[in-house]
Amino acid sequence: MKSKDYQAVKDCLDQIGDSVDQLSQSVRELHRLEHPGAAGGGDVFWHVSNFETWVSSAMTDASTCVDELPGKDMNKLKAVIKAKVLNVAQTASNALALFQRYAAKHKP
Repeated sequence: MKSKDYQAVKDCLDQIGDSVDQLSQSVRELHRLEHPGAAGGGDVFWHVSNFETWVSSAMTDASTCVDELPGKDMNKLKAVIKAKVLNVAQTASNALALFQRYAAKHKP
């Protein structure tokens, strides 16, 4: 693999790592929603907004990762990475949509 291609894949993996961290943060926000009296519980809609922000950020990082992969000399590798990242992004998008429907029904 060429140095430039290696760096693009490395950067993509770093962004995927960031996405994983952001999704972990979104799970923490869901936990805070389940236990509103616990430390950091606070306002429900604050946590709803935080959840939406974390998941959206993860999706942005994932799509940026795929967009930055070089197109030439990496077609198979790019296709494999793209398919896996898009699968995660679609799952996160579906989760976000379902959560937004749930949150909309529970607004005062």
